[in-house]
Amino acid sequence: MSSPKRQRIHDATISTEHSHRSSSLNRAATLSESEPVQLSPQDQNGQFAIKDSPKTFRDLGILESLCEACYTLGYTTPTAIQAQSIPIALQERDLIGIAETGSGKTAAFVLPILHALVNQPQPLHSLIISPTPELAQQTSKVVEALGALVSIRSELLIEGLDMVSQAIVLGEKAHIVVATPGRLLDHLENTQGFSLRQLKYLVLDEADRLLDLDYGPILDKILKILPKRTTYLFSATMTGKIESLLPACLSNPIRISASTERKTVPTLSQSYLFIPYVHKDTYLIHTLNERAGEMAIIFTRTINECQRISIMLRHLGFSAIPLHGKLSQSEKLEALNEFRLGSRNLLIATDVAARGLDIPSVDLVINFDLPQDSKTYIHRVGRGGIAISLVTQYDLEIWLRIEAALGRKLTEEKLVKEEVMGFTHRVGLAQRAAVREMKDLHD
Repeated sequence: MSSPKRQRIHDATISTEHSHRSSSLNRAATLSESEPVQLSPQDQNGQFAIKDSPKTFRDLGILESLCEACYTLGYTTPTAIQAQSIPIALQERDLIGIAETGSGKTAAFVLPILHALVNQPQPLHSLIISPTPELAQQTSKVVEALGALVSIRSELLIEGLDMVSQAIVLGEKAHIVVATPGRLLDHLENTQGFSLRQLKYLVLDEADRLLDLDYGPILDKILKILPKRTTYLFSATMTGKIESLLPACLSNPIRISASTERKTVPTLSQSYLFIPYVHKDTYLIHTLNERAGEMAIIFTRTINECQRISIMLRHLGFSAIPLHGKLSQSEKLEALNEFRLGSRNLLIATDVAARGLDIPSVDLVINFDLPQDSKTYIHRVGRGGIAISLVTQYDLEIWLRIEAALGRKLTEEKLVKEEVMGFTHRVGLAQRAAVREMKDLHD
């Protein structure tokens, strides 16, 4: 897959409501005086869908300078979430956007903010809150890239970077602040002179994950500090936790859903291997050997397993690097950069990397360990062209739940056992070497 900065965004077919057009249409924006995009209101919950899918960002009413930035970055045609949400966002309406991983959510909220800033520039105009430092850094890069032609400055507030240096840069009054909740609250409470009293826009990005990571109490404190403003909430799913947060952060929001009825992207090839638990490592090595050279993410359930598999793979001559929560911020960024640049083609990851990260050209996703729920499964496989899950005798109940959530039975891959077992000796040696190295790390 391509990164958000480079991808050629293809036309998305948006299902439309063909019922009568009511007066609710007036709540939506006239997007362009020359070629207005018409919105067809749905019957409930203030949800809207595009009636005639726009062909360009210019059709959405975005300023010409920002359209040029889109074309420079390879954004040629709005995605479904962009086409549906940007016209509403340009009207300064509170907005809830639901769309799957890789759908272009970031540009869907960054472009309206930049549009407003160009028309009425001011320091500390907008705040974007992200659940992890990695995602915040990625969002900051999108802001900088799209805002380069209109001289927009942003500041990144995340853990792992020096707080004093961040405080100094805050004194320069950037236009947009991209932050994780904990570090943002640290600055609001401790950095002299830093205030968001004039804030005009707030974005809660990956809101379901923000709340899954138990940032709820911190968000409550932040929301009490912020003034009245326009708020955009974007998420891959709408959960009960998000619903309970809405009254505190949004006012009469319009809901936009660009999620398809399919639980995973239509082009994704999904299959599984039903294997004995004792030979799990061997089946993994056979699968990687059959797909040598492909860019792949291998998901594990625990940090310990992530580290062990990474070491085992290196002993077998694979170019692998781990990504998990116990790495320092600089180590995480180094791992991501090595994978993006292709110097390592296998990323062994816990679910810290399952969503939102800017990881281009992923050919394959392997679920070495199955996730505990279908939502995490969907997020994991959302970046790959092919997804293969290793299912052991202990995983049947979880796998059946995942298939039920997807609404279909997935294909079981049949391998020749003798071919797989041919790797047993080499895998055994690498396993023992990994155990010794893991022991040294713990000691």
